[in-house]
Amino acid sequence: MKKLLVIFLIIPFVSKAQFTITNTSTTNLVEIRTGTWPLTLNRVIKESDTCYVLEFRDQGYANEVVMTSLRFGNMDQLRYFQKGLTALKTGNTGDIAKYKDYSLKRVDVKREGITYILNCGAGATTNFQQPDADKFIAAVQKL
Repeated sequence: MKKLLVIFLIIPFVSKAQFTITNTSTTNLVEIRTGTWPLTLNRVIKESDTCYVLEFRDQGYANEVVMTSLRFGNMDQLRYFQKGLTALKTGNTGDIAKYKDYSLKRVDVKREGITYILNCGAGATTNFQQPDADKFIAAVQKL
């Protein structure tokens, strides 16, 4: 009987837990664009790591809603993206800012003004106008 009691006391400490609890928090920093083609910037905190995620609807799928995200591992990567947008703002049509996993291209459209096309390495694509880029730049500057 004593052996059985000892086994029941030791098993909870020796065996591994069947689940783990992680502290995860997602904060919406700015909704750059809403509606049919949403574009949002979020901060994701998981335990002690913080990353930033740009979520958008992939424009390669016009008849389906396919949401895609571009992940920035830290604040430096997010600011690097912001600097690319700022540099393209003063550039010319056709200028491209190439990064490891994505690229930004500036296209000037007569009626719409400056448009930026974001191409991710996975093939996801979205575009946004200069006012959207200005919202993004302002949001990152506040961080």
